[in-house]
Amino acid sequence: MKPIVNPSAPRPTAIVWFRRDLRLSDNPALEAAAKLGKVVPAYLWDDGGPWPMGAASKWWLHQSLTALQRSLEKLGSRLIIRCGPALEAFTELAEETGATHIFWNRRYEPAHIEADRKTKEQLRQRGLGVESFPGNLLAEPWTIQNKAGKPFQVFTPFWKTIAQVEIAPPTGTPKLISPQSWPSSLTVTDLGLEPTVDWTKGMREAWQPGEAGAQKRLDQFARRAANYIAERDLPDRDATSLLSPHLAFGEITPRQIWHATNEEPFRRQLAWREFAHHLLFHFPQTPDAPLRPEFARFPWKMDARLLRAWTKGQTGYPIVDAGMRQLWHTGYMHNRVRMVAASFLVKDLLIPWQEGARWFWDTLVDADLANNTLGWQWVAGCGADAAPYFRIFHPVLQGEKFDGAGNYVRKWVPEIAALPDAWLHKPWEAPADVRRKADVELGKNYPRPIVDHAEARVRALAALGTLKR
Repeated sequence: MKPIVNPSAPRPTAIVWFRRDLRLSDNPALEAAAKLGKVVPAYLWDDGGPWPMGAASKWWLHQSLTALQRSLEKLGSRLIIRCGPALEAFTELAEETGATHIFWNRRYEPAHIEADRKTKEQLRQRGLGVESFPGNLLAEPWTIQNKAGKPFQVFTPFWKTIAQVEIAPPTGTPKLISPQSWPSSLTVTDLGLEPTVDWTKGMREAWQPGEAGAQKRLDQFARRAANYIAERDLPDRDATSLLSPHLAFGEITPRQIWHATNEEPFRRQLAWREFAHHLLFHFPQTPDAPLRPEFARFPWKMDARLLRAWTKGQTGYPIVDAGMRQLWHTGYMHNRVRMVAASFLVKDLLIPWQEGARWFWDTLVDADLANNTLGWQWVAGCGADAAPYFRIFHPVLQGEKFDGAGNYVRKWVPEIAALPDAWLHKPWEAPADVRRKADVELGKNYPRPIVDHAEARVRALAALGTLKR
């Protein structure tokens, strides 16, 4: 619903609630507020709910809010920061600013949908005009259905359907009119998002959070997008877009990316993100429970010692360890390696996929509930369009196939860097003299494998076989 404005009347004031849409361009809620009248941009910190923000995401949020603040100041505006809950915070802010409307872009996680519904209803009861807008997906989750009018659970027909949707071109940054006076505000630092003991050096070196950083990444990727299909699975190459954290925080929109490149393989990756949100919307139990109900009786074997070795990148399998160390250092892991590391946890170690999902949630700068859930359930075999139950990634063969020259492993597992390529992904098989020459002492400066993959595979298949009974 578009607000009707009388040109001769005093311009009303609208609050824009920024959330996971920390950008000024292609922002429907901001555009609606700018058309209505004066604009009060606001961010509300309220980290409650079943999935509180992880440490890496909090670091990113601090940088992204700071960048948004600077961008608004360049337009003569400000970002007003308050703490929740939403009803009280926005009632007070509306009273202080004389705002008559509150606009926001929708979020699609189950807890947010219900919370937004209640907040919208309560604010309207207090006389405020409240509207929400579709600003973070290519299509609303309830608009994409199969021929039976039900949600998709297989990606390929979902892709064929959404590929036929006409994606509107992105819009620019609106002109903002400020209120006559500004209300008080917290600072970004007041939110306490950055760690007290600084472990973020690697993330600072790897990323530029904020809308400008997102656009820079997009421009860089657009110039090399033609190589995407050939190199996307090679973790030592700069072949993927690296846009996922910018998308997670809404610093860029999927339709901005969609219109910046017409490479179908990459557009399919955007569609996988849509598919993840489609599934989460229609199956809200899946962050904690398997979509395929028979997996509720899977015989997992929780082992705190093995889980700790996996989180620290000390499994003895170099490609897995490299990925886990990249994650800890940069807040990111290459997608191919994510699949290998996840498979190792749930198939080789038989540790519940929810444990891996929680670790990724805390350590990824691109942590996104829909994507995280889809990825882990896919690898575990218990979700939509899941990997066949017998697909168990071989960590040695995966390393040799996708990191044949060893550049990725040598960067993140330097203690075995001097090993020849033939032994780099299986140092325990290297002859003793080769290990001595490379200064590799298994069990001392690099661990022996914490499980035997061949035995683990047999054990995993037996466990999966119990679901057929």
